[in-house]
Amino acid sequence: MLRWLIPLIIIAVIEFYSFQAIRTVSKSKAVLIFYIVITLVVLGYIIYQFTQFDRGVGQTQQSLFTMGLFLLFMVPKILISVMLFGEDIFRFFKGVIVYFVGDNNEGKFMPTRRRFVSQIALGIATIPFASLLYGMTIGKYNFKVIKQTLFFPDLPESFDGTTITQISDIHSGSFDNPEKIQYAIDLINEQNSDMVLFTGDIVNTHAKEMHPWIETFKKIHNPVLGKYSILGNHDYGEYSDWDSEKDKEDNFEAIKDLHRQIDFKLLLNENIKIQKENDSIRLVGVENWGKHFKKAGDLKLASQGLLKEDFKILMSHDPSHWDAEVQHDENNYHLTLSGHTHGFQFGIEIPGWLKWSPVQYVYKQWAGLYENKGRYVYVNRGFGFHAYPGRVGIMPEITVITLKNKGLTV
Repeated sequence: MLRWLIPLIIIAVIEFYSFQAIRTVSKSKAVLIFYIVITLVVLGYIIYQFTQFDRGVGQTQQSLFTMGLFLLFMVPKILISVMLFGEDIFRFFKGVIVYFVGDNNEGKFMPTRRRFVSQIALGIATIPFASLLYGMTIGKYNFKVIKQTLFFPDLPESFDGTTITQISDIHSGSFDNPEKIQYAIDLINEQNSDMVLFTGDIVNTHAKEMHPWIETFKKIHNPVLGKYSILGNHDYGEYSDWDSEKDKEDNFEAIKDLHRQIDFKLLLNENIKIQKENDSIRLVGVENWGKHFKKAGDLKLASQGLLKEDFKILMSHDPSHWDAEVQHDENNYHLTLSGHTHGFQFGIEIPGWLKWSPVQYVYKQWAGLYENKGRYVYVNRGFGFHAYPGRVGIMPEITVITLKNKGLTV
């Protein structure tokens, strides 16, 4: 019970300030009673659902909805509380000054709360409310095709102009709209790329989450250079309680087999040769390696038999791997494809002007293209969603990368 005490105190403070804003703006008893009833019902539902969460079952549509409702309900109120708390600081110091100089606060130590401050707070609170609601209803399936052209001086000539479609972080257990997922598959196929690469997290936890979607994802066309995939941190069953270690291992084996069922070749700390005419490149796939998560990836094992001069594309789910090891590795991995961050599913992106998300304070490379001494990492913003059932500002992504030989470019 003690672990719930601090969150409950914080919620109580937030609700106190939110009620103060409503009471300052409206003197209608009906409005105040309606607000109190709605608040009690929603909070009661959220608290009950949180207490019913079962780690053995993992994330469900119910837990997704509850988290979305919690954010929709609390984030606007947090902003209101911050503004009114700031006003209280002002009121306190004004009260101190008046106390020593003279009483012009109608006999009260602190001046009366100002109505316009509460009106502004309530107005500002509508912005995150509307944004989160949009993210839950439209944003989570607002797929964007993002194209990049990368130039390399040592790209084999036969691969000049080769296109790669990358998807990442499917999180199939979160889906609730077959039509939208089919639309995304159609978008993937419309790119008509030479290769399709999937960089991990096919489920949230359990292999069965993907079963309703196998036939849909099998419709991804089989391109001339093939379809390949790797594992992500969610594919190991680390975020669930299991009845036995065998159950966990069986689930892991079933997750690996999902890749076969959707016609992707799963690379497990290994590399393969991709041949085109008389030239070849190497595709390297490592298991998950994360600074903050499971370290099953073995770059040395995955790179056995490679030469430094080979042109290499590395698939590694977590971009912290590139930051920690890959970008400085003497093997010279030309292009690394990652995902994992989802761009936090929340942020602001205005191309050429602004790119911000809270996740950037945890990951140096969190969305889009990054370069160091001619070596690149591209971090896909993710196909699906997790925890919060929506996306605000950071949309689900299908990436298309065109490889170009710098010497052949006029």
